[in-house]
Amino acid sequence: MTSPPAPVEYAVAVEHYLAALRLSEASRRVYRIALATWAWALVARTPPNGRARRGAVAPIVPMALLDASGAAGRLEDALVRRAATADPRTVSRELSILRGAISWWRTRGWIDADPLDGLRPPAMPSSAPSTLTPEQVAEVFALPAPLREQTCRRLLYETTAPIERVLALNADDLDLIRRRVRKEPGIRWRAGSARLLPLLLAGRTTGPVFLASRRAAAGTAARDRCPVTGRGRLSYRQAAELFAEATRHLDPAGRGWTLRRLRAAGASA
Repeated sequence: MTSPPAPVEYAVAVEHYLAALRLSEASRRVYRIALATWAWALVARTPPNGRARRGAVAPIVPMALLDASGAAGRLEDALVRRAATADPRTVSRELSILRGAISWWRTRGWIDADPLDGLRPPAMPSSAPSTLTPEQVAEVFALPAPLREQTCRRLLYETTAPIERVLALNADDLDLIRRRVRKEPGIRWRAGSARLLPLLLAGRTTGPVFLASRRAAAGTAARDRCPVTGRGRLSYRQAAELFAEATRHLDPAGRGWTLRRLRAAGASA
């Protein structure tokens, strides 16, 4: 089969790359968002943050910019800025996605250079505290926030369960009367979560406790989709981004705090 001609635009090359991968629709969406974000860096512009990043229209970028002499520097600057506002695992994943795309494009002769050669995610500052102080936790819970975010943060803090486990909870996992997870009685919560959970569930008895803002993609497992609204499960990436964005003005470093620090504060309370 004849290979497609070399595309002129970065966005077209991205679609060719995604079409060649065997990905679920959810993963394909994550890859597309990550690759679109790097487009802003290639024209020395800063992408929007948080929810705005997912809905923003990326600039038109000629593929030739990847071979230009300044591409490596622009991508390195963008990586530093991204590392200042996002979880290190998110930054590593986004860099890996771009690295995979560049490798695929180079094997097809669409670009010659590797602007990521030698580029690695910046390490987290060693001086960053591992937990939030009681005063900082109080500031977090005083923030105005949607019910979903209030409940997620409170449940994470009170149970000290891993954030991935909290986000994996379904409505029928919860014993609201005994304030615990049915099959994991060691995961218990206190009054704050007990007050918020019934309000969040609002009569829902199945499906994810924490729902994404959009409908689930076709083929999503029933356990990961709300049977009432059709919405999918809130992802770790979105929950982490929302928390960092909400706490950026509280963080002296201006990066925003991580959910793992909030959980660690609950464990030491």
